[in-house]
Amino acid sequence: DVVAPVVEAINRRGAYPLYIVSDSGVETRTIDKVRAVDGRNLEAAADILAGADIASTAVGLHALPHIAPVIAAAVVKRFGDGDAPPLDILLCENLKQGEAHMRALVARHLPPELHQRLESSVGFVEASIGRMVPVMTAEQRAEDILAVWVEPYCELPVDAQGFRGPIPRLQNLKPAGNFAAYVERKLFVHNLTHATAAYLGYQRGYAFIYEAIRDDAVRARVEAAGGETCAALAKKYGSDPETLHAHLQDLIHRYHNRALADQIARVARDPIRKLGPEDRIIGAMRLCLSQGIQPRAVARAAAAALAYDNGADETANELQALLRNGGVDAVLNNICRVPVDSVEAAMIKDAVKSLEKETKEL
Repeated sequence: DVVAPVVEAINRRGAYPLYIVSDSGVETRTIDKVRAVDGRNLEAAADILAGADIASTAVGLHALPHIAPVIAAAVVKRFGDGDAPPLDILLCENLKQGEAHMRALVARHLPPELHQRLESSVGFVEASIGRMVPVMTAEQRAEDILAVWVEPYCELPVDAQGFRGPIPRLQNLKPAGNFAAYVERKLFVHNLTHATAAYLGYQRGYAFIYEAIRDDAVRARVEAAGGETCAALAKKYGSDPETLHAHLQDLIHRYHNRALADQIARVARDPIRKLGPEDRIIGAMRLCLSQGIQPRAVARAAAAALAYDNGADETANELQALLRNGGVDAVLNNICRVPVDSVEAAMIKDAVKSLEKETKEL
């Protein structure tokens, strides 16, 4: 970690508490045999990584370039002077084409003679992150800087073809051969419906996801958006429609978790990224249209994202400024990369008008 008090506390205590929360109560576990290193100390971090059996990242897209030099230094230490077993690194980043992205980042920091070794002996294994972890409140952080709060759901699908060494037998690790289907299911069912609940919930004045999903009107639109993308994924990948529908219903059930206290501001933040051409909303519309499905409910989610005007969110402020200066067409052109005369644009504009009318009536 790069937060010095967290590193100090982990090394002093050698453990941290994990709180698994649901409406039926809180289960407390202690994760022990833990130590930390300051990620800003490249040599120390690279030493630890070079000797690892398996590793993972969970830092976010924007931080990946900052950890690439550490990974490169570890590759030099592990493979520079002789033979060593492969090193597989799970990319827990919700990043499409993350393997190629991370490999390229690391290669920039390696001498050319190690590029082939990077390719043959270092696996960047994409993962599909589904477990919801809310932002801790100031009170929770003050009580224990190391505490982690999570929902009960605990599965980690990974790309079975991304490993360079043997696939490890780890509890709840789910290696999948058809990983592209998992990636798109995560982005266009989980991420999409989560964002839909957040943006529609914000319009109705809610602060938490569990409040939004308990509103019948919000839930119906969340289900409709997820239903459109499930139908599209079933056609694209030949997936079982009933299994996809069951997954959607399980997600909606999980959104009801009052004890998790998942904030709408957390789920809705950075609407500019979420309205990107390949991301959860516009990407979902394009998926549906490519499979002959009309994504009208997903367009409603796009309209709600356009209306997200949370003044505490920097990118929401940028989005609203663009809307004021150039209207919906400016957002479609510059953020969504959607031609203003396209089917997607027409659906989104219709949904914007409908949402504006509904908001006035609330």
